[in-house]
Amino acid sequence: MIELIKGFKDILPEGISLWQRIETEAKTIFDDFGYREIRLPILEKAELFARSIGDTTDIVEKEMYSFEDGKRGLVTLRPEATASVVRSYIQQRMYAADPIQKLFTIGPMFRKERPQKGRYRQFYQIDAEVFGIASPYMDAQMIFMLMTLFSRLKVAGLSVLLNSLGCPACRPAFKEALLSMIEAKKEALCENCSRRLLKNPLRVLDCKVPTCREAVKEAPAITDYLCKGCDDHFSAVKEMLSGLGVGYEIDKGLVRGLDYYTRTIFEIQTSALGAQNAVAGGGRYDGLVELLGGPSQPAIGFAIGFDRLCDIMAQYEKPSQKPLQVFFITEGAEAGKQGANWVSRLNQAGVTAEMDYGERSVKSLMKRADKLDAAFVVIADGEGLEKGQVILRNMKTKEQSSISTTGITEQLQSIIVNQRS
Repeated sequence: MIELIKGFKDILPEGISLWQRIETEAKTIFDDFGYREIRLPILEKAELFARSIGDTTDIVEKEMYSFEDGKRGLVTLRPEATASVVRSYIQQRMYAADPIQKLFTIGPMFRKERPQKGRYRQFYQIDAEVFGIASPYMDAQMIFMLMTLFSRLKVAGLSVLLNSLGCPACRPAFKEALLSMIEAKKEALCENCSRRLLKNPLRVLDCKVPTCREAVKEAPAITDYLCKGCDDHFSAVKEMLSGLGVGYEIDKGLVRGLDYYTRTIFEIQTSALGAQNAVAGGGRYDGLVELLGGPSQPAIGFAIGFDRLCDIMAQYEKPSQKPLQVFFITEGAEAGKQGANWVSRLNQAGVTAEMDYGERSVKSLMKRADKLDAAFVVIADGEGLEKGQVILRNMKTKEQSSISTTGITEQLQSIIVNQRS
């Protein structure tokens, strides 16, 4: 037997209804808030992610699935969606029609991470991005939209972590203060942090190694080094969140894992998943569009971990399946032919109907109908068909009656509708 690769998973029919419900609710929310769907390729040039995510991040250094593709050079299975959305915004010149674009996409991402609870090498994200709006009110509205979605999905135990990374004008002073503090504790840093320290000291704040986390416990807060513009922006975000009734906690250690973020960053955490508790996160990246060759346009976005969200909801919501309304039991070749025809016609009309296409006994097929929780069973045989009659059995009341084969699909539709009412 060939098994699936470790870190990947099958999404079985029993659980797909939960995925579909999340997608439907997300798309409804996005539509209400004015977002439009975009669908993007999963394969991009590796340079796109190296330039946007940052070449000192774990994602680019260790986690990307990349390979040479002839003259096209090094290509990569996308590890996240933002860079691809920005690439499309630039390449398709969306800004020419209107620089303000509100977009969302849903799909698989790929990272060579160590598989663990809630983390997979092929994972799914719900991603939303807004271009052309620099206002802090958009930052707050995006977080509010996220919390509205989670509220509708009845996700409990949520908390909003908030921070600001400042801008290129105010971040150097913070980096200098951070470096000064870390120098005294450099020996406690892991190999990765020691190597990245001079190039990007903020990466140390994002490290999950216990010794590194302990070393930066007393690190300065970047919010103490914000320029007036960034400080005013952050204050406006917090004020609007409070006005919208969204509680939050300022987390000075929150830097997110990607280099492109500026100003507002946020993370939504849940108490329902143990250590792997982040279910969504994002922030502002005002310089990324220009960095990747586009015009200077502000932008902000977030991603929801679809797999983790499903794991949370599966704890309290059972997967649903459309109930089987009619099960046909046929005896003989002619009855089997007629039954297959009726099943197809009923399916076309929106009625869930099935039949067994083998040659099993009526008794065993009645057991199967009961196992499938069919509302009605239709029993057809050669003798009955000659008389133009079949037997209809109500599986709930156990009542049986004969009905005409003339207009049988219409009759069954009417019976089912009357049963619902």
